[in-house]
Amino acid sequence: MSQMECDKRFSSDYMLLNHEELSLSDLFRLLFSSDVEKRKMVDSKENKEESFERRWLMFVSIVVQKTLQFFSRPLALVGSCVEMWLGLLSSNGGFGGLLLNVLTGKVVVPDKESATFVSFIGNFDKRTELDKSIEIGDPRYNAALAMMAAKASYENPIYIQTIVNNHWQMEFLGSFDFWNEYQNKATTQAFLMRDTTQPGEAETIVVSFRGTEPFDADAWCSDFDISWYEFPGVGRVHGGFMKALGLQKSLGWPNTLQQQETHSSARPNYKFAYYEIREMLRELMGRNDRAKYVVTGHSLGGALAVLFAAVLTFHGEEMLLERMEGIYAFGQPRVGDEKFGVYMKRKLDEYGIRYYRFVYGYDIVTRLPYDNSALMFKHFGTCIYFDRNYQAQVVVEEPNKNYFSLMGTLTMIWNAMMEIIRSFTICRSHGEEYREGWFMRLFRIMGLLIPGIPAHCPQDYVNSTRLGPPHLFSSSL
Repeated sequence: MSQMECDKRFSSDYMLLNHEELSLSDLFRLLFSSDVEKRKMVDSKENKEESFERRWLMFVSIVVQKTLQFFSRPLALVGSCVEMWLGLLSSNGGFGGLLLNVLTGKVVVPDKESATFVSFIGNFDKRTELDKSIEIGDPRYNAALAMMAAKASYENPIYIQTIVNNHWQMEFLGSFDFWNEYQNKATTQAFLMRDTTQPGEAETIVVSFRGTEPFDADAWCSDFDISWYEFPGVGRVHGGFMKALGLQKSLGWPNTLQQQETHSSARPNYKFAYYEIREMLRELMGRNDRAKYVVTGHSLGGALAVLFAAVLTFHGEEMLLERMEGIYAFGQPRVGDEKFGVYMKRKLDEYGIRYYRFVYGYDIVTRLPYDNSALMFKHFGTCIYFDRNYQAQVVVEEPNKNYFSLMGTLTMIWNAMMEIIRSFTICRSHGEEYREGWFMRLFRIMGLLIPGIPAHCPQDYVNSTRLGPPHLFSSSL
């Protein structure tokens, strides 16, 4: 059943895009005709869309998704080759060592499922240890731990388990692949761990959602899918992110899933992120009355973290909401409209849940989708903004909120130049643990061409949580 054939009565309004129904004639008619009801790739309660700007954004979203799916296999192959090349360099002591090992027939071939293999994202920042100067009781502790967990989520399960158990001296609870009903694939990943370093019987469970992998076409499609659903009394929510979290076709967000809804002979064991993680947390919280948990993620992972809390409020999960200590979202895109933000702020205040949205510099992802009359997406919550010197301030909205502007571009290019210079000097001012590798420095050069891309990397968010002033992480914000 395609999303166009689904029963959408669980929402009060919706606008859904389906790149699988793309035809060139419909695509160009979408641009120049307001009759969206006649376009197979658009499903909306509204028969007409008068705004050309909105139709243009729908056009771009559909074309980008179709292009990504068309090149999904080559993209994955390129990603695999790049990661293997980086792994070969790392396993053989750099380019010189690799060349020597090739000549002597002693090349070490990395195993992608091993505890030492690092993903493309992981190569930007290979730090594995927590900052020993940030101890339990420090207001920065949960944020710093959450960001390291968000960074680790990009890695394979054995790597994550090794880092959590051996390096952090905590307990790895599992890494999972979750089903996306609309993509018919397991494209959402998350892992759980238990922080057992706290005194007494207190413990914190960390739920970390993985962000967008650079060479994963399905994940990028979730990002670029500007479909939305409006829920009564809640507001409009980004459809691509909802689908990744476990939105059910024709059902929306039922409180529980029946056996026939979660299993079939073709897909006997598929699981959905929200429902599985909710059940795991119920069990973990039930074992220890003093246990709490935090939800975190970088990029797409940050969006899933805040929407996980949102669906808990839809279902009135009192116990889980009361035990949620905080949401830590790093480089998070916008997830809903202004009405949704008002709803979430009211619910988070009601349960005393701290929601921190971290933005570093001119990170492009935090400025998407647009906050304008065409898309109506808006951020909400406490925004902690860090500049290139890791000076932090609490702001309502990050500078240059929609990214594209002539003066803003000049400022961003200048900022990218300063970040390149800083990459060679930061270890002198803050210590060796902040030294950047050649791969991160090379990637920063891209910021001169596309400002805001390098700023989205985990490196600067890890630095921000470690170098930021403690009072900005206090519960009083």
